[in-house]
Amino acid sequence: MRRAPAPVASQFAHIGDQHIEYVRLEGKSTAPTLVFLHEGLGSVAMWRDFPQRVADATGHSALVYSRAAYGLSSPLAAARRPDYMHVEALTTLPALLDLLSIDQPILIGHSDGASIALIHTGARVRAVRAVAAMAPHVFVEALSLTSIANARHVYETGDLRQRLSRYHADVDSAFRGWNDIWLAPEFRNWNIESFVGGIDCPVLLIQGEDDEYGTLAQIDAIQRQSPGRVERVVLAACGHSPQRDQPEATLAALARFIASVASASA
Repeated sequence: MRRAPAPVASQFAHIGDQHIEYVRLEGKSTAPTLVFLHEGLGSVAMWRDFPQRVADATGHSALVYSRAAYGLSSPLAAARRPDYMHVEALTTLPALLDLLSIDQPILIGHSDGASIALIHTGARVRAVRAVAAMAPHVFVEALSLTSIANARHVYETGDLRQRLSRYHADVDSAFRGWNDIWLAPEFRNWNIESFVGGIDCPVLLIQGEDDEYGTLAQIDAIQRQSPGRVERVVLAACGHSPQRDQPEATLAALARFIASVASASA
């Protein structure tokens, strides 16, 4: 039986008027740091031990952080805008990487985090060694909106709020900051496909066949428009969270991809 590692204590970075929760996982390699970007309801704690498993399997150091409103990070000071992923990708993420002296990272994003990784890389804000995007969104689909509306119903009438409160200091800020903007009429035309053509590093796409928040059209669009090397992994019996639904297959795909990127760089 695999023994779970001892949890790493959170630290806090101060960026503007926000304090951002993060943990650093030390690896054996001086190779690029793995930077984990969580989903729309995620946080450091909600990744559980998956970042540590990836770091152990690859030997790379890792950074895991909670965006504002999530985990132990600052709650939202105002309502989110439709461009909140752009702001994270183009302003907050670069500031955090600069503050922690992380150069040419490998970005590993899930859902909203994958979209943030694609925007950051495609805008060429700073050099990125590679991107692994799990269940990314590059445009809004009807399936996504139906599932997000259902999540609101469960949050308001079921036990979802209670379950999420274990992972977020301000659970309403975390949930509403994601749910309200995705269901806002002005978000229907959100699209980041224009950034895909600017991605100049290897890309790994991982998506579940049963993803309730997006279809394979999302990774089809990325693969079609990416100018460089793209690997694609579609997992059976897998929903929106490959790292939870198919952890071994997801870990294996990431380890292979990261090793190939490190080998090519060498």
